[in-house]
Amino acid sequence: MTKVIINADDFGLSRGVNYGIIDAHLKGIVTSATMMMNAKATKHAVSLAKDTPSLKVGVHLVLTWGRPLLEDVPSLVDEAGNFKKQIFVYGNPFSISLDDLEREWTAQMEKCLDADLTPSHLDSHHHVHGIKEFYPVIKKLSEKYGLPVRNAGPHFTDIQTLTDVFLDDFYGDGVTDSYFENFHEQVEVGKSIEVMTHPAYLDETLMQESSYNMQRLKETRILMEVRTIKQNI
Repeated sequence: MTKVIINADDFGLSRGVNYGIIDAHLKGIVTSATMMMNAKATKHAVSLAKDTPSLKVGVHLVLTWGRPLLEDVPSLVDEAGNFKKQIFVYGNPFSISLDDLEREWTAQMEKCLDADLTPSHLDSHHHVHGIKEFYPVIKKLSEKYGLPVRNAGPHFTDIQTLTDVFLDDFYGDGVTDSYFENFHEQVEVGKSIEVMTHPAYLDETLMQESSYNMQRLKETRILMEVRTIKQNI
């Protein structure tokens, strides 16, 4: 039987996101979520996670959204103290101090543990943990906390990955009613699979903080309507 993980990203981004994730788990096929530890609704997400022990919860490491938990990470922030934008981080990865990055991501991990949650795995907002220059940091964190990491490509050679294959195409135009009928066709038989999802209900915070908003409603509906892959999870 093929191992399939349906992960919901951005847990903690807003209360609407949080409720969408919980419904997509309790009433649908979502099996896990990854939590942003620096978001406006992180505390709310922690409470919901504790009330929903069947939902596995990992950490959604953040580098390109909001503000860091630490104040002394100058290479990670702009003049206003916010994390640098995604386009800058990807375009100038050598400008990021690996010491700053390790300390900040460790703080995010420790905040999860301090909330009495037991994280199941690690991934990141905007997939930044997959940037090759940051590989030593994510590998060190994976080993330190004994956690698997979202598979971010062929350079993840000596790190424990969550699955053999990571699919990020249930997103944008790829969010279709037939997606979960056909997604196995993309993967070699016997390979474990993670599918990234973003269920949510709309609220003011989500509309302000993310340009990917309306499509999350469609994701939520599909994730709650699909039943055919439950037997394979």
